[in-house]
Amino acid sequence: MIEGGKKVWYFADGYLPEPKKSGKLESHEALMIFNTLNEDVESIIDVYFSDRAPIKDIRITVPAERIISLRLDKPEDLQGAVIPAQTQYALRITSSHPVVCQFGRLDITQEAMSYYVGVGYAE
Repeated sequence: MIEGGKKVWYFADGYLPEPKKSGKLESHEALMIFNTLNEDVESIIDVYFSDRAPIKDIRITVPAERIISLRLDKPEDLQGAVIPAQTQYALRITSSHPVVCQFGRLDITQEAMSYYVGVGYAE
C-alpha cells in the first residue's frame, strides 16, 4: 500500500463568489480530495467562520484510488451543510489515511474570469 499525502489539511481563504452563471460556467469554489490508496478513506470537513459558530463533522468517503470534487456551494455535496456566499470561511480536512487536497475558486462575477487555486497547509 503506497500512501500519498497527509492526514490533516487546512485552507484559510474561503470566500464563495456571488452566484453567477455565464454560459456553462458558474462561479463556485471546490475542494478536491485525492485518495491514492487501494482502500476507501473517510474524511471529515470542518468549516470555520469569522462571525459564527463552525460547521463540524461533515463526513465524506473518498473511494479507493479516486479523486472527488466537492462543490462548496452545493449543500448536497456537504451532507446538507450550507456555506453562505460572500462570507469568509476556512476549512480543516482530517482523514483516516493520508490524502492530497486542493482548493479552487472560479469567479466570473467580473468580465475577466478568474480561476484561483488555494495552497493548503498540511500536517
